[in-house]
Amino acid sequence: MPGILIIVALFALMYVLMIRPQRAKAQQQQRTLATVAPGDEVLTVGGIYGIVQELEADEDGGDLIVEIADGIHVRVARKALATIVKPDEDEDEEGLDDGENVVDGEAELVHEAELPAAGVEEVNGEEGTVNTGAAGEPVPPDRS
Repeated sequence: MPGILIIVALFALMYVLMIRPQRAKAQQQQRTLATVAPGDEVLTVGGIYGIVQELEADEDGGDLIVEIADGIHVRVARKALATIVKPDEDEDEEGLDDGENVVDGEAELVHEAELPAAGVEEVNGEEGTVNTGAAGEPVPPDRS
């Protein structure tokens, strides 16, 4: 009798730890697939971000037409949708370094002409070239 009780307890534990969370995740994925609409930014399971342009009607759920770059549209299976990306409020400040080079909320642009030219000595601390083969005159190949 205690052996059967242990087996039942193991099955109950397996249900609570494995099967139930898997079902909840599958239901959440189904809700995500059902709520996707044109204009939503999505992430596919392949790691491609894009904006949904249109939904195709089909008995299996249909495909999505996703714009991944300006004028580049791809057809993605609806089941390949990983998540709908929520827009961040801090997205416009992404990439700024703690307020450095910021003027009136915008990043200060530094043009190449304003940067000092770095010579070989400044790059590696030595005079001359790093590529010793490029220092001399080119030698024509021997022809025999």
